[in-house]
Order: sequence, then structure tokens, then C-alpha cells
Amino acid sequence: MADSDAASVVQPRMRRRSASPAWLLLQRMVQRRLVVLSLIVLFVVAFCAIAGPWIAPYAPQRMDIAHRLAPPSAAHWFGSDDFGRDVLTRCIYGARLSLTVGLMVVLVSLVCGTILGVVAGYVRRLDGLLMRVTDALMAFPDILLAIALMASLGASVYDVVIALGTVYTPRVARVARGGTLVLRELQFIEATEALGASDQRVMLVHLLPNLVSPLLVQGTFIFAAAILTEAALSFLGAGVPPTNPTWGNMIASAQQYMQQAAWLILAPGFCILLTVLSLQMVGDGLRDALDPRLRRLT
Repeated sequence: MADSDAASVVQPRMRRRSASPAWLLLQRMVQRRLVVLSLIVLFVVAFCAIAGPWIAPYAPQRMDIAHRLAPPSAAHWFGSDDFGRDVLTRCIYGARLSLTVGLMVVLVSLVCGTILGVVAGYVRRLDGLLMRVTDALMAFPDILLAIALMASLGASVYDVVIALGTVYTPRVARVARGGTLVLRELQFIEATEALGASDQRVMLVHLLPNLVSPLLVQGTFIFAAAILTEAALSFLGAGVPPTNPTWGNMIASAQQYMQQAAWLILAPGFCILLTVLSLQMVGDGLRDALDPRLRRLT
């Protein structure tokens, strides 16, 4: 009996030890109801974006002038716009573009910002030069710098990604540099250098893996900010061409019909609000789960 009790105690411990870090991270995050709800919302938005051509009731550019500015109904759940196009369909296709742009901006800013931050934090002679460049970029408000870059690059999806990637790269570089400045003074880095490891090996093998957690959290916040800024650029006419349905240009084209057809603004505005807020909540939950000092047990 005693042996069976001991085995029952040991087995759960063994299971906990064998659990993957990703599974443990997910368990910590789902302890907060807001994070779970945000993950569900993001899953639904991502599913609609991926399966858009199959679940959208109409083509995004299909016009029905006879039913223009139709209120929400069984035929048009979110109503129709001034050209008779289905608002629900255009919101679904707008999600595809917004998530694509946001994900590409995150990848560009994380790659470029991590390289700049790690090099600046570890190679002391380059720290001053690289950080002054990032400080100069961060001196401009995000939207103004993005508009200036779009004016010089042009209006296309790839130009939006380049512009927003340039805007948010300094934020990632600051985070990566701060973590590198702390890590390079630790004993295991000094021991690695004493053994004759090259600078490239120290940065890639020993510094970069220890920066994954803060960079991952920063990536979720950049994802939300990129979606919001892309919508602002499209609203101002400096982003994606109007031929592509986006949440921003849907709101821009609906301004003159605010009192007559409020659903034209409410539908894409609610999509932006829900997606950005969900990303922020997931980022907060991820930060709390990765940092023991901020972890909240519920």
C-alpha cells in the first residue's frame, strides 16, 4: 500500500517534469479568463481571414446598386455600403489583409530590431552609433514617420510593411539591447568568452536564446500596433490602395454616411477594436506567464 502511494506521488511529478515548456506556458496563460476569451477571439478572426474565400457570402467587389446602403438583414448581416457591396464580406477580407500586414511587420521588426539590439548591446564600440540612429527614429510619432515613409515609397501592401517595420524596429532594438546589456555581465557569458568563443557564437548561441521571452511579448504588442497603424494609414489614404478592402479604408469611405448608415463605420471599427484589444490582452497574459515576478495566479 505504501509503495502504491509513493508511486502515485511520484508519477504526477514525473508528468509535470516531462511537460513541454509550451504546454506549461499555455497552462499559465489560460488561468486568466480574459486571456482565454482573447485567444478565442483571435482564433475566430484568424479562421475568418484564412477561410475568407469559402465562408464569405459574396465577392468583396460585387456591387448591387439596387440595394445600396441597405441596413443589416438576413441577406446582408452587416448591411451594404454605398455601392451595394456586402459589409460582412469586406470585413472578412479586411481581416486577411490586416493580419497579413501585422504578421509581416512583426517578422521584419523582430529580425531587424534583434540584430541591431544584440550587436549594439554586445559590441561596445557600435553601441553609441546604433542607438543614436534608433533614438532619431523614435523621436518621430509612429503615424507621422509612417506617413513620411509611405510618401516616399508609394502605396502598396509591401510598402506598408516596409514603412511600419522601420517604425517599430527601434522598439525591438531597445528591448534586445537592454537584455543584452544585462546578460553580457553574467558569469556564463564571461566563461564562454574565456574559453575563446567568437563574438558571433556568443550572440547567436548564448545571448539570443535568453532574449526570446521579452522579444516574444514585444512582438504581440507590435502586432496590435501595426494593425492599428495600418488602419490609420488606410483611413488617411496613405496606406493600401482603395481597391483592396481594409478596415481603415472602409471607415474612410463611410464618413459621409455616418448619420444615414452608421453600420458602415461600426462594423470595421468593432473589428479593429476587438482584434487590437485581444492582442493586447494576450500580450499581457504572455508577459505575466513568462515573468515569475509578474505572474498572477487565479
